[in-house]
Amino acid sequence: MFYWFLKFLALGPLLKLIFRPWAEGTDNVPKEGAVILASNHLSYSDWLFMPLVIPRRVTFVAKAEYFEGSGVKGWLQKTFFSGAGQVPIDRTSGSAAAGAIKTQLRLLSQGEVCGIYPEGTRSHDGKLYRGRTGVARLALEAGVPVIPLAVIGTDIVAPPGKIFGKFARPGVRFGKPLDFSRYEGMQDDRYILRAITDEIMYEIMRLSGQEYVDLYAQDSKKRDREVEREAAKVVDRAAADEVWEDIKPD
Repeated sequence: MFYWFLKFLALGPLLKLIFRPWAEGTDNVPKEGAVILASNHLSYSDWLFMPLVIPRRVTFVAKAEYFEGSGVKGWLQKTFFSGAGQVPIDRTSGSAAAGAIKTQLRLLSQGEVCGIYPEGTRSHDGKLYRGRTGVARLALEAGVPVIPLAVIGTDIVAPPGKIFGKFARPGVRFGKPLDFSRYEGMQDDRYILRAITDEIMYEIMRLSGQEYVDLYAQDSKKRDREVEREAAKVVDRAAADEVWEDIKPD
């Protein structure tokens, strides 16, 4: 109930009024029944804008810590995340990934819409990275279709590392539902899971127009940090050599 208050009476109309988000292909989202929305991930604001353009509630899983704070601050944080369509990851499954799937399976069994970011983390450079196979396993175990979608322009509104960038009109482009029922019962076959995930990522790439990198986003971020560190070392060595040239005795 609070979600709809937040969406339609408070945050939602304000975001719509200011940013006027556009949408394409919303008729691809069924009016009822369980479905997975698989999205690219450009900004922390993706989960705010994407649900605004369709009438159904979209639920994401979030860290349990967001719902466990104490005092007024903890209550406000829990109320905000719950109201914004997020639920805590089930911690009884031994790992965050297994807990997320368990939580999402429960939601899908109740006929809800689950949002998921197959890349696993936000893109740090605007490129689309290799998807993790959890989305494929979820689709097969739940027996529901996957709708690929692309958020566009949210990285301008809220770039990585910033709360706000500059004004832009973000949009969401929904693709046709993908049916993977032909792979029923094959959720433990890693090759099938990879094939399904790659098909989903291809559709997201086609919808978003992003450059695709066949590398996990986390690995790319790590590689880029290492490159930056090595470049900094080269600069430091060059600066030291320049200083030595200035002060060394003749």
